[in-house]
Amino acid sequence: MATYVLIHGASDAFYWHRVVPLLQDRGHEVVAPDLPIGDGDAGFADYADAVVSAIGHRSDLVVVGQSMGAFTAPIVCQRVPVELLILVAPMIPAPGETPGDWWGNTGQPQAQRELDEREGRDPDGAFDVVTTFLHDVPDEVVAAVLDHGVPGQSENIFAQPWPLEQWPGVPTRVLIARGDRLFPLDFARRLTKERLGITPDEIPGGHLVAFGHPDSLVDWLESYRVEILG
Repeated sequence: MATYVLIHGASDAFYWHRVVPLLQDRGHEVVAPDLPIGDGDAGFADYADAVVSAIGHRSDLVVVGQSMGAFTAPIVCQRVPVELLILVAPMIPAPGETPGDWWGNTGQPQAQRELDEREGRDPDGAFDVVTTFLHDVPDEVVAAVLDHGVPGQSENIFAQPWPLEQWPGVPTRVLIARGDRLFPLDFARRLTKERLGITPDEIPGGHLVAFGHPDSLVDWLESYRVEILG
């Protein structure tokens, strides 16, 4: 049995609500804390504090970071003993990089624009959460997500430099989504290779795979766990 530590992105732990019971059904303990994303005074140290506090004295840790959670997850790996780090549709940071600078540094805006144009969407149109994030999610889950609401992410964190000088010495795996409209497939492949020197694995679905494809996501998480932890 392992302890899965699930770190959300610019949202809250509701993101993992379809994944948590599936991991528990496989005999694992699951920790899925809410990060203080609405606190304008909170930095990455505070985000990591929230995760470490939730972990407590648990061991055999598999840390999973979704999207912007990829900024927090490696910091946690330097704070507590972690067996495996898994990044899902991640914003992979570079040392000293702020989340605000990440977009331009990586070329994400141009990659998203080109994908929108290829697929017939207006890249200059008004943002629509369903079109960008929930296009592959079952209707009943979309309704639950919209009813739950999207917590407000403080803008302050986007000016905070990522504090690590290098990637932690923890086995790392990256899982990207083939239908991701925020981080297009070719962009995500390139980013993973450039920043971590590894080839990512690919899963069907959009950016929020835990909403749209929780069973497939858990299968991948478990395959990584078996590979590393046995």
